[in-house]
Amino acid sequence: MKILIIEDDPSLSEIMTTFLEKERYIVEVAETLRNALYKIYDYDYDCILLDIMLPDGDGLTLLKKLREMDKSKNVIILSAKDSVDDKVAGLELGADDYLAKPFYLAELNARIKNVLRRKTLNGDTFVTIENVRINTDSFEAFVNDKKLELNRKEYDILLYFMTHPNHLIDKTRLAESVWGDYIDQVDNFDFIYAQIKNLRKKMNESGADIEIKAIYGLGYKLTTK
Repeated sequence: MKILIIEDDPSLSEIMTTFLEKERYIVEVAETLRNALYKIYDYDYDCILLDIMLPDGDGLTLLKKLREMDKSKNVIILSAKDSVDDKVAGLELGADDYLAKPFYLAELNARIKNVLRRKTLNGDTFVTIENVRINTDSFEAFVNDKKLELNRKEYDILLYFMTHPNHLIDKTRLAESVWGDYIDQVDNFDFIYAQIKNLRKKMNESGADIEIKAIYGLGYKLTTK
């Protein structure tokens, strides 16, 4: 899962980044409204943490832009302005939650999980397709209730495909979602091919009823066998 932090306080964004990366999120940071818009135009995020007070504009303005771009889902407002008016305005513009500064990192993590669970995982901790199940709290995958031994990137790839079943996923989109922004600028994607090859082998050997199919020249798609 990839998170964009839009926050102009470098010390706070660094603290959040360090904590969230330990929680196994891919984290990107934008310090200004302008930089945030550049990133949002170019990349997709599973959750956006948005400070209302930015040096070059109002975070609520960004929310309006997100709604126009149909990218306003999974937004949590972070603000030192703990006012009812700001909360109402933010929620009406499409934000999913509001957290006043200062906040505990554990609470921030709980809010992120709640938003992702509600909006991306249909309110559940588990993602299940056929005989394959992922526990997003413990970062574990199972086939017929037997644990599938995966490294971190294999798990991240499987989770991404299982939350986008039957969608054609090109290698650039997959790379950005699992490895982070700018990974699309590398010379080749051999590292993706290697991870997917190993994941497909493990899934096949475990008797999984789903598979990641290569669509020649286009990308990959998660389908049932």
